[in-house]
Amino acid sequence: MDFNQIIDRHDTGSVKWDFIERHFGDGAAKLLPMWVSDFDFTCPPVVQQALHQRVDHGIFGYSERPQAYFDALIAWSAARHQLTVKQEWVCSVEGVVPGLSLLVQMLSHPGDGIVVQGPYYGSFAKVINLNGRRLLENPLREEGDAGYRMDLEQLEALFRAERPPLMILCNPHNPTGRCWSKEELQQLLALCEKHDVIVISDEIWADLLLPDETFTSVLHLHERWHNRVIAATSASKTFGLSSLRISNFLIPDPALRDAFMRRLDAHGLDVFNALSVQAATAAWEEGGPWLDELLAYLAENRRWFEEQAAAHLPWARITPAQGTYLLWIDCHQLNLDDEQLKWVMADIAGIAPSMGCGFGPGGSGFIRLNLGCPRTYLEKALEGLKRI
Repeated sequence: MDFNQIIDRHDTGSVKWDFIERHFGDGAAKLLPMWVSDFDFTCPPVVQQALHQRVDHGIFGYSERPQAYFDALIAWSAARHQLTVKQEWVCSVEGVVPGLSLLVQMLSHPGDGIVVQGPYYGSFAKVINLNGRRLLENPLREEGDAGYRMDLEQLEALFRAERPPLMILCNPHNPTGRCWSKEELQQLLALCEKHDVIVISDEIWADLLLPDETFTSVLHLHERWHNRVIAATSASKTFGLSSLRISNFLIPDPALRDAFMRRLDAHGLDVFNALSVQAATAAWEEGGPWLDELLAYLAENRRWFEEQAAAHLPWARITPAQGTYLLWIDCHQLNLDDEQLKWVMADIAGIAPSMGCGFGPGGSGFIRLNLGCPRTYLEKALEGLKRI
């Protein structure tokens, strides 16, 4: 696969390229988009072939997930992550964020607090606030070259004070790229058990790891915690299928699972997009070699950019990461507020990053760059950043 190939994404309805002015203002179309977390590569050829075959069939009536879909997901989880997934756990819905919203409605009441760890993915705040719940932030702690870690002492104090029913975890963490260790997750779930908190773990970045790193799911841990953990997965982030909307919420506990399935039925979410199912199945069945090539390319993109930043961007402090293709950069040495930082990135560097302030208070003074692009784009971004 030639990941260096430049593919024009304009006029395809791309949020990242065609709707940049909606988010960054008039004139932003001239900027290099480094913000939305999708990549600028074609999806695996095996997925394209499977989609062509399904389109050529020509009939798109009501669709369900065939056995091949479940088999592919279960085999992928076992091979990639040594994770045993039971078919009955798999509850599919159109996208992780819609599923999170339904679970927030199901597992909490208006006015309840729901815990996230900042800096946090902006859609977590959206599904909490727009559903009439209160966002309770337990900020992660930065430890220099060691990156971020959970503040478990502060978390327990928050649990005691607020008695939240629910916590949303991100693993690997967006935007920092941190993969939580088995020990950290065990400590977290012990606290959640003690204070009767259910954890929804957004694990859509799980396949996108850096070399020699491993991913630990909440489902890897002891079965004693299976009554309070839900893991969200999808092929979309891994294989570039974000607009082919299907995700899986893995729910081991029968009572939680039955309640979620009833909520899906109540919203009429019991029919599936035939193309989404076809694409995900093909990706899991045959996309492994393509993903291995992609991971090598992304790792080299990160290595190259970090090396260039160390040489040419003395103000930029890059957060160590174990996963994702996101670069979390501390820009505090520029001594700019967030509006000034946005202006500098646009008018001087000529790029549109994700502004850190969009990830909550803990993101102020940071930017997030998307490394999932041909090297040419990174070179252009670097040249712009060197002008600051």
